[in-house]
This record gives sequence, C-alpha cells and structure tokens, in this order.
Amino acid sequence: MKRFTKTALLAGTIMASATAASAVDIEYWQYIYDTRVEAVDQLIAKFEEANPDINVKQVTFPYADYQTRVVAANMAGNGPDVLQMFYGWTDSFVNGGVLQPLPKDMFPAEQIEADFFPIVTAMKRGDDYYGLPTAVRSLALFYNKALFAEAGIEGPPETLDQLVDYASQMAVKDSGGNYTTVGLTVEMGGQDHQWWREVLVRQFGGAPYSDDYSTVTYNDAAGVAATQWYTDLTTKHEVGYTGFMDEGQAAFRAGRAAMTIDGTFRLGSFRDIADFEWAVAELPANADGLRSNYASYFANGIGAKSEGEELEAAAKFLAYLSSPEAMQLWLEVVGELPARPEVALTEANLADPIYAPFLKGLEYAHTTTFVEEQAQRQVAMDMANRVFLQGQSVEESVAEAAAAEQAIIDRAR
Repeated sequence: MKRFTKTALLAGTIMASATAASAVDIEYWQYIYDTRVEAVDQLIAKFEEANPDINVKQVTFPYADYQTRVVAANMAGNGPDVLQMFYGWTDSFVNGGVLQPLPKDMFPAEQIEADFFPIVTAMKRGDDYYGLPTAVRSLALFYNKALFAEAGIEGPPETLDQLVDYASQMAVKDSGGNYTTVGLTVEMGGQDHQWWREVLVRQFGGAPYSDDYSTVTYNDAAGVAATQWYTDLTTKHEVGYTGFMDEGQAAFRAGRAAMTIDGTFRLGSFRDIADFEWAVAELPANADGLRSNYASYFANGIGAKSEGEELEAAAKFLAYLSSPEAMQLWLEVVGELPARPEVALTEANLADPIYAPFLKGLEYAHTTTFVEEQAQRQVAMDMANRVFLQGQSVEESVAEAAAAEQAIIDRAR
C-alpha cells in the first residue's frame, strides 16, 4: 500500500510538473486605474481557475505613457498578447501594426453585431473586427446633494439655462476673489470636450462633423454659439475655471464642486465618497427639450505579436473578457455599463437611480469616429484655452480649431 501511495504521488508530481511546464503564458496590458486593475485581477483569477493551462500576467502603465509604451513594445517585438484600448485609438493601432484582426472562427462578425450594442462597429475595419468592448460609457451630470440643499435648490437642472443658473448660485469665492467652491467644473481636458463636441454643438443646431466624420463642420454659427455658451461659463457667469484643484473629479470628490459632467467610469471611484451624498442626472436638454449624449468605450484586442498557442490563449481570454459574466463583474467593480444589451438593459439597471441616467443617455448618444483621439482632444483644449488665457475671440478660435482638426483627419485618411 505504501509503495502504491509513493508511486501515485510520484506520478501526480510528474503530471503536475508537465502541466505547469506546458502552460501557456500570456500578458494583458491596460493603463493604471485602480478599479480597472482590481476588476482584471478578479477576472484573471476566475479565468485561470477554469483554464489551468493558461497563465495571464497583468501589466499596467500610467495613462499618459500607455499608448507610447504599447507602440514601443510592439516595435521591439515584445508587445502584449491582449491589450485594452480606447476605441478612438483603433486607426492608430491598426495602421501602426499593433493589433491583429480577431480570429473569425471564434469571433464571427454577424455574432458580434447580434450580441453587442451597435457602437461595436467602431472597431470594424473592412471585414475585420480588431477588438470587442467590455463596457460602455456615456455621460451624465453628477451633483452634490448637500450643496444643492444649502442653496435651497431642489433637484438637478433640466435645461442648459437652469444649469447656468444653479451653477452661478453655488459658486463661492473668498474675500480675495478666489474660488472656494465651483458651481460646475469647467475642464475641456476631462469629459467636457466630448460634451461640447457631441452634445452642445448639436443642441445649438449644428453637427460636429459630416456623417462619415471625414469633414469638420462645427465652424459655423451653431458651433460658434455652442463654444460661446461654454466659454461664457467662466468668462461671463463665473461658475468655475479650468484647473480648479487640478481636475474636475478631484474637486467634486473633495466637496468643492456642486456639479461635474463625467462618464460611467467615474462611478467606481466616487462610490467611496463619505462626506456627502451625491446623485446622477441626465445631461440637461436645450430650451426645446433636445437631448444629446456621447457614448464611448474601451475595448480589448489581440496584439500583433501573438501567434500559435499564445494566440489561441489570447483569443480564449478575450472571449472571457467580453462575456456576460465579465461585464457584470465590470459593472459592479468599475461602474461602467455592459456592452451587451442583455446584461445592461435589465429591469434592475433601468430602475437604478445611478445607472438609469447613463442608460437613458445611450438612447440618443453619438459615438465620435476619431482618427487620432489625443490630437483631436488637444484641439478642443487649445480652442478653449485661447479664449480663456489669450482673450482670442470665440469665432477666431473655433475657426482655428476646425482648420487644425481637419488637417489631422486629412493626414490620417
């Protein structure tokens, strides 16, 4: 009996060693954001438990360095097997050889388009998909219920006029003229560039681009009016200014901003606010009741270097990352909406006071097709800063922005 036990143990040890030796190692890359890192850690643990022959290592970098590190690693031949990316980086990553098309046998286009919200097609180039979203973002208005109560204001603003009125009432300055509380964060480098581009321009009667996003069209009366309204928040109504407490989300977390416009991804980090109660509302409509929103997402794709058994493992991990189970976990940990309607549009989510405004926003949202997201965002930031810091007229600044962005689009196409 003892001999049999030793033999069995030896055989088990040999088999375990062989399994460990034959396990496939792959790397998953994303930028550092605490709740995202936590979510992926949990997903990796669940995936490895179900797939003991695959080891997944998570590698993270600061957001500001992320794209550069991905491109540099890919050029050196040691890029990630699976990577997270903003959908607006797709053209840059595809043209730069960072991504490879998703294997059609595992990810047929017709199945993708049946299972995901229609915005998934932003990841399609020709007949190939280059990534799948895990979560969808839309915008909403976060507001500090304590500051609203102090000001005697009941409920969030329904219209743009009310937004200005409420924000003006709640902005506070000290005896030296310095803001101690802003009524609304004003930060084009945050999510305001999305709000301006796909919401305000449309609410003032225009469109930011042609239907195929190949031509800039905000250099018109509507675009100028939308930009005038936005810059007036600081220059005329004095509700706040760019750079207050460095970031809008930091000011809101500290209880020093009555309102901020941000995305679903902020829910995870706002949940631990203990000093005051906050709530979420749909973005304000214009005077005619027109609402608009911006929908976006981060996606996961397969790195160009993966091949053979690593490619098979990468595809299997990507399938799990985009599964209903993973999306539900992502919603609970990060706060971003599931990219599959079957997971997002549940009765519970639609009745939830936090999730519902974001989900309603998806009904009338637009998804910008970027050719170079960072550069196009910088154009909007520069446009606002020329008005705020240099005193340039809105008309001139909008015209300069439109010309600069059109040049970026033309170069990419």
